[in-house]
Amino acid sequence: MNAPLSHPPKTAANDGATPVMAQFLDAKAGHPDALLFFRMGDFYELFFEDAEKAAAALGLTLTKRGKHLGEDIPMAGVPVHAMEGYLARLIRQGFKVAVCEQVEDPAEARKRGSKAVVRREVVRVVTPGTLTEDSLLDARGANRLAAVAIVRGEAAVAVVELSSAEVETVACAPEDLAAALAAFRPSEVLAAERLFADTHARAALDASGAVAQAMAQALAEPTGAKGRVERLYGVRALDGFGAFTPAEIAALGLVAAYLETTQAGRLPPLKAPRRLGQTGFLAIDPATRASLEIDRTQRGEREGSLLACLDRTVTSGGARALAERVARPLTDPDRINARLDAVQWFLERRELRRDVRELLRGSADLARAATRLSLGRGGPRDLAAVRASLTTAEGLAARMLEAGEPLAGPPAEIARALKALTPTADTGGLLAELNEGLVEGPPHLARDGGFVLPGYRPELDAARALRDDSRKVVAELEARAVAEAGVPFKIRHNAVLGYFLETTAKAAEPLMRPKDGLGPDSPFIHRQTLANQVRFTTVELSELDARISQAGHRALAVEAEVFETWRRRVEALAEPLGAVAEALAALDAHAALAEWAEEVGAVRPTVDDTTCFFVESGRHPVVEAAVKAEGLPYTPNPCRLDGSGEGCARLAIVTGPNMAGKSTFLRQNALLVILAQAGAFVPASSMRLGVVDRLFSRVGAGDDLARGRSTFMMEMVETAAILTQATDRSFVVLDEIGRGTATYDGLAIAWAVAEHLHETSRARTLFATHYHELADLEGRLDHVCNLSMRAQEWNGELVFLHEARPGAADRSYGVQVARLAGVPGAVVARAREVLERLEGQATAKARLDDLPLFAVAEPPSPPPPSSALDDAMRAIEPDDLTPREALEALYRLKGLAGLR
Repeated sequence: MNAPLSHPPKTAANDGATPVMAQFLDAKAGHPDALLFFRMGDFYELFFEDAEKAAAALGLTLTKRGKHLGEDIPMAGVPVHAMEGYLARLIRQGFKVAVCEQVEDPAEARKRGSKAVVRREVVRVVTPGTLTEDSLLDARGANRLAAVAIVRGEAAVAVVELSSAEVETVACAPEDLAAALAAFRPSEVLAAERLFADTHARAALDASGAVAQAMAQALAEPTGAKGRVERLYGVRALDGFGAFTPAEIAALGLVAAYLETTQAGRLPPLKAPRRLGQTGFLAIDPATRASLEIDRTQRGEREGSLLACLDRTVTSGGARALAERVARPLTDPDRINARLDAVQWFLERRELRRDVRELLRGSADLARAATRLSLGRGGPRDLAAVRASLTTAEGLAARMLEAGEPLAGPPAEIARALKALTPTADTGGLLAELNEGLVEGPPHLARDGGFVLPGYRPELDAARALRDDSRKVVAELEARAVAEAGVPFKIRHNAVLGYFLETTAKAAEPLMRPKDGLGPDSPFIHRQTLANQVRFTTVELSELDARISQAGHRALAVEAEVFETWRRRVEALAEPLGAVAEALAALDAHAALAEWAEEVGAVRPTVDDTTCFFVESGRHPVVEAAVKAEGLPYTPNPCRLDGSGEGCARLAIVTGPNMAGKSTFLRQNALLVILAQAGAFVPASSMRLGVVDRLFSRVGAGDDLARGRSTFMMEMVETAAILTQATDRSFVVLDEIGRGTATYDGLAIAWAVAEHLHETSRARTLFATHYHELADLEGRLDHVCNLSMRAQEWNGELVFLHEARPGAADRSYGVQVARLAGVPGAVVARAREVLERLEGQATAKARLDDLPLFAVAEPPSPPPPSSALDDAMRAIEPDDLTPREALEALYRLKGLAGLR
């Protein structure tokens, strides 16, 4: 038996293929890297290797369909009505799917001949970054397609969220690509082929966690890319959008090329690309994002992250807006304070905030609904979403105007949203049309009909009346037929015969006799005989069938026409509808942050251009929520750092036992930076923050076995990134640097890192360590202080107080922690015995003072000249001395030492 074909033939000849298979091979040739969903009636079929891959990924039955070039053709299929579920599973596994639809009615194809094949075309290519369907998207998370380019030593990232038509670019240094990509959290990232061999670019692609797609190098050339972007927006120059760098244009060109391919020429009206610049957002590298668990925990879950802790939004658009703020905090104090003004405005107006949040619950995901409609993928429910959102916008505008304001008016962010929500002639007209013509609970698909209200289109009402009144007419016909023939007829319907009269074979016997049954004058015409039933028709029934069928088709055609009219209105109003969607999301995010601030007692931070970091009674928002859920109190802690070195230290050495809260204290202060610069209030009694340009957190690490990196190697890689990138405006938290190697190696590395951060980077730094020798830095360096996490022994038990106080810890309590962890008592006892011996020996501090390694920026001192005492001691050979000679030598040495 011949083996199945795993690949379609690569020869140009499709000779011998059936017309349908030739059509499949042509479509597949245009999309060789995608699984081809080939529409055949009520199924999407897959053939050759596509079928084998899909069967394995989806658990489908692999069958065969005919032969090609003498070999069996593997085949698998999925029902059309269930396609989205299968599609979602394939996309999550990293596949691309090309959807090849029937674009011609089979009846039209038959007009060209009995052997004519229905025309089919690839209408879109579905990839992780180009999803638009609600069933495939996370309603509360963005789904972005990103592109990376490096041109003449400058890098850039371009990002599009197709579901909301947002386009953004950011320029950066090549070594900052990872942080730039991580801020967007893309689902799919594009890059020219050569970048996969570039160290920085490849590391950034890998760290993004997105599906990476290699693109032809020519597509990233700025000149050609500029033309594609201009074609995408229908303009002759990009100057009106801003001064983009060549790298940004190259990245935008990759996005344009990919959208042209995947969307088969049908694109939503994308918003103008927004240039974010190089310094608009707080730089947070992937390792820092992971360790701080900003939007995902280290297990990859949303629950337990900072974002989940904050999220009080009531709309999906608001949830995405809040997620973006937390993922990309700002660095401009004016913009940060504008957001804080909006949060404070809602916080001070509890009743208005409650009403606004209640009104927002009635809105829908306007941004995504409008995009689907523009792409031709939407349905009546998307029109209902547009109506619900515009209705909410009107209600919000009216309610907020009722609230009244002093002459100064609401803050700028609130005023901008209010302006976008105020109805215009266009949006008001669209809402009026939808209110007049769209039913309350429309169906999912336009082709099903039933979504236009009675009275909106007279011709639709007439067609529906004939279609719907047919039941009464059919019942009357059935009664007359029974009376006339004396046979218990039932009128049935199917797609082949239309309407027909059906009865049992026995009851039909009188009608089947030529003499007194189906004579030339009989109104009953025999249509079909089955095993137990016989079917008849009449002229009147046939005419009724034609009228009813035409009425049904006519009703659907009129509804399709109405839907297309509304769809085009939405497409034409893409810009104002986008502004409404953005305003609804912004209000939801502001109000949600105010709601959270009131719940947890958060305060407004003071954000300015200084380099200070002053926090009083700060709290870790996620840990506090978890602790309070268990009915336990949370211990707040202060933290004071100043990059200028005026008034307080810029580097704090944090010591204390394990489990005393060092890591929580470090993360807590880093998260306060994120909250403040995201425009949120902070859980503290007060906070003053000089804006941070880069945030680094090296708290915990793991192996990267796939790349041959040990835990210590990963620690050093992350530490190197901090030391080379941190500036005097950065904020750094480091935990247990150097613990993965030998004690003295680790201590040496930790000491040198601390010195570099203090003297060279000059960053505000929290440095937690178990190397208590580092506490000596407080006396050696000008701007270092010691903090310790308190713990006390009480009745043989170790009690953690979780308080940060000035000064260094005197002990690590490691043996006590081992006992708490359940280490066997014999081992704990032996460890305590060894510890006592070690502590009785010369301290490491004494040895440390003799090591030239720790002399800051000073060369090793030359050895001191020999003294007379040294020479006398070297001349003595103890084994050769008699007791008397030894006594004399001892007196002589004492004399030389001046001890007589």
